[in-house]
Amino acid sequence: MNYFIIENRSEVQKLMKLAMLAGGIMLNNGAETYRVEDTMNRICNSKENIKQVDSFVTQTGIFLTFEYENEVFTYLNRIKEPDINLNKIKLVNDFSRQFVNNNISLDDGIETLKNIDIQPGYPKHIQLFAGSYVSGFFSLMFGGSTADFFASIIASLLSLIILNKITNFNLTFFIDGFIGAFLVSLFSYFAIKLGVGENLDMIIIGGIMYLVPGVAITNSIRDTMSGDSLSGLSKGAQAIFSALAIAFGVGIVLNLKAKGWI
Repeated sequence: MNYFIIENRSEVQKLMKLAMLAGGIMLNNGAETYRVEDTMNRICNSKENIKQVDSFVTQTGIFLTFEYENEVFTYLNRIKEPDINLNKIKLVNDFSRQFVNNNISLDDGIETLKNIDIQPGYPKHIQLFAGSYVSGFFSLMFGGSTADFFASIIASLLSLIILNKITNFNLTFFIDGFIGAFLVSLFSYFAIKLGVGENLDMIIIGGIMYLVPGVAITNSIRDTMSGDSLSGLSKGAQAIFSALAIAFGVGIVLNLKAKGWI
């Protein structure tokens, strides 16, 4: 059987489902807009009798359209609550290359993507301890002492544990960032009071680094430079609001400290 040719409308629907599934996994896990569009276009263009393939990707939605036997097919997928999992992006990239170059059936392709989508990330306890240790090393990198290193680990670990529980309420990224920064700053202040740390600013700087929207900032710049202005601006706006949330959370604790209320 020649899997490089679409034979009927049923296979058209499967091709659209496969392409949208691949794009959705990538966008949901932090891929750039141009990468998602390129992957979807390559998957659809791999079929010899599929014409006029166009995809349009924003931060919250995917649009795909192509022509088959003089009939236009269109598909829309709404993306909510994106996460970061670079391993899934790599796996979809590898799959798309294999799908384009090899004689893989649509059913097998869809099944492969479903298996990629349900792959679990790192366990929560590993994420918590890794995030807290990274915060400690950031504190050292910015000039903190050994005491600040351990204080930053403790402050970030406690705030991550609480923030992990709060995220179950499905709050907005702004509120999550604000609460996280507030908790890190508060625990950092208590660490100083208990004599665990030495420099409050270094402890806070290290502790809030896991909250910094690095992927959003990078993707915003990359998308804007690639000509995807809408996606670039939306991701840039999200990054700005995330930074403001962090600043507000830290600022409130420092203001309370300056007024002697804590």
